[in-house]
Amino acid sequence: MKTLLHPTYFPNIAIFAVIIRNKVIWEIEDNYQKQTYRNRCYISTDQGKHMLTIPIKHVGGKEGRQKYKEVQLDNSYSWQRQHWRTLQTAYRTSPFFEYYEDDIAPLFEKEHFFLLDFNLKTIETICSCLQIEMPSEKTLTYQKSIETQNPKANTVDARFLVNAKKEIRFVQETYIQVFGSRHGFIENLSVLDLLFNEGPHTIPFLQNQNLDFIYA
Repeated sequence: MKTLLHPTYFPNIAIFAVIIRNKVIWEIEDNYQKQTYRNRCYISTDQGKHMLTIPIKHVGGKEGRQKYKEVQLDNSYSWQRQHWRTLQTAYRTSPFFEYYEDDIAPLFEKEHFFLLDFNLKTIETICSCLQIEMPSEKTLTYQKSIETQNPKANTVDARFLVNAKKEIRFVQETYIQVFGSRHGFIENLSVLDLLFNEGPHTIPFLQNQNLDFIYA
């Protein structure tokens, strides 16, 4: 089944479960919107749930809205160094951080310029870590809606998953997290949390998740 998704920054577990289980089409022709996972992800630190946000260059004045694929990163701030240091601090004691560290680190060492390109690169990197093929199909035009939203459809519109403020009906299985004894289990974090804690078990874990939420 084909599923229409927005590329996001190190997608959360719900989104990556969809990527693992479906043939994905990346939505790249939409306008950028705030309060989404396009430029944020959530991890678990010693302080609890923590948001990593990518700063972007905002278009103002007469230009108004801009295409997602045209949004540029604001590299005047050393956000890459900060994000990587935060990840190192949060996950250096996790079972598989050292195993994947050399794969993830280059994303934060090379300067990137466009948010969409960087997000696709983060997804490609995770796919490489999991030794699965990166989805390559992309939209050519923007369509506000597609024909239907049911399991028998040829294409399912799951673009709503990009909304960071909308709760989804996702009942996720648990796994051992670094700070679980301190904060309890925190669900639907970035796939990085799952990867660093579960390693090779990441794929079967994602394959076992219930995806009924994409038909809500």
